[in-house]
Amino acid sequence: MTGGYEERAARVPGATVWTRTVARGGGAAAPVLPDGCMDLIWSEGRLFVAGPDTRAHPTGSGEGRRFAGIRFAPGTAPGYLGVPAHELRDTRAELADLWNGGEVRRLTERLDASADPATDLEALAARLAHVAGPPDPLLTHVARALDAGRSVTAVADETGLGARTLHRRSLAAFGYGPKTLARVLRLQRALALARADVPFAEAAARAGYTDQAHLARDVRDLTGTTLGELVT
Repeated sequence: MTGGYEERAARVPGATVWTRTVARGGGAAAPVLPDGCMDLIWSEGRLFVAGPDTRAHPTGSGEGRRFAGIRFAPGTAPGYLGVPAHELRDTRAELADLWNGGEVRRLTERLDASADPATDLEALAARLAHVAGPPDPLLTHVARALDAGRSVTAVADETGLGARTLHRRSLAAFGYGPKTLARVLRLQRALALARADVPFAEAAARAGYTDQAHLARDVRDLTGTTLGELVT
């Protein structure tokens, strides 16, 4: 069995369909880094939800297994899945613990028998999104504004929510408060720049860090490793 990872845009706005096959003898995959997202994942006999992470999450070997997933944009999955994000923070929760067990068993069996589990999982996500309706535009704005580097204070003011209400609604939508979300999104901006061969000091400045040392501390705190190790 060969290994590999692929992804593409999903039919659900802002979401990504991904697949991963773990080769036998290939060892453990790289840890999953915090990105503000939640994933619905199938893996041969199992359907589970990856909650929003505040630290790097080890993937384990998963040797010889196939995975398919839908990565939902920050703040959108709770409305589709019917579970507040903070209840799933830093967890991998079985879907059967969140939904009707019989329904999840039938879904899992259908995906196990599918010639294209990723496409079928995408169809499930599209149905969930249709039933739930569009994400809250205010929370979509919060995520985009923080990803653009705006301060939490500015976002609270421009949305009219106030700091406490913004924090409470962020917990339910994103799994953590706006300051943590802003920190996670800033890390992802810096990683994208560094992986595009932007010098680390420049990546730090463009992503919104005070300097390269600030970036290095955040990388260590959130991922347990160094920026150099992440981009090699």
